[in-house]
Amino acid sequence: MPSSIEWTDETWNPVTGCTRVSPGCDHCYMYALYPRLKGMGVNGYETGPDDVRLLPERLQAPLTWKKPRRVFVNSMSDVFHSSVPFEYVLEMFLVMQEAAARSGHIFQVLTKRPGRAVAWWQEHERHFPDGWPAHIWMGTSVESQKYAPRLTVLGRLPAPIRFVSAEPLLDQLDLTPWLEKGVLQWVIVGGESGAGARVMDLEWARSLRDQSVNSGVAFFLKQLGGVRNKRGGDSAIIDSKHWRQMPIME
Repeated sequence: MPSSIEWTDETWNPVTGCTRVSPGCDHCYMYALYPRLKGMGVNGYETGPDDVRLLPERLQAPLTWKKPRRVFVNSMSDVFHSSVPFEYVLEMFLVMQEAAARSGHIFQVLTKRPGRAVAWWQEHERHFPDGWPAHIWMGTSVESQKYAPRLTVLGRLPAPIRFVSAEPLLDQLDLTPWLEKGVLQWVIVGGESGAGARVMDLEWARSLRDQSVNSGVAFFLKQLGGVRNKRGGDSAIIDSKHWRQMPIME
């Protein structure tokens, strides 16, 4: 499905539903969208947002897309949720690998559960004799310094492009240790939006911009956040400039 998320082109949801794991999940857009999709009778949303459902009928969709695009995987769930069997994750990765080889798609996998991602890779890397597929980017969400250790775990994955989504950014965040070690190739920052949105201090975003630029890492400012206006797109500005950098694949 075409996406309004600024850093991707398409969303692909062979899994729906998720459960909260940290404060960044409190106002997740998934919980707002789910009832609407259920009311519209969309397949995969018949129950509740906390019910993680596998939708194997959606697995082959990327193989039908001819034009290269960036694809956010499971925008309405988490690939590495404990309710998603490792064998199903493998099926997703094999589809991604084939679709990338056919059409040049880039798949963006974002998880709040990097430990489970590491466990999956250790168990299934034998299925990828050439190593981690280069067109599958791997990221984790970090909303405050308390959850920055997720990046240490992320660094155990051999993905050529690893990224952090600091959205919603809820506090000052220092990524320097992981930037210096080469763990991250991309930093995404965004304020929270929608009902109950917590305010992002622009200085927090500016600091992450500076940390990224000083480390030569791509920086993407997604939105400034807000209750009625998320201030994305042309309104997402720091120091009179838009920041929409993307990592470079070798």
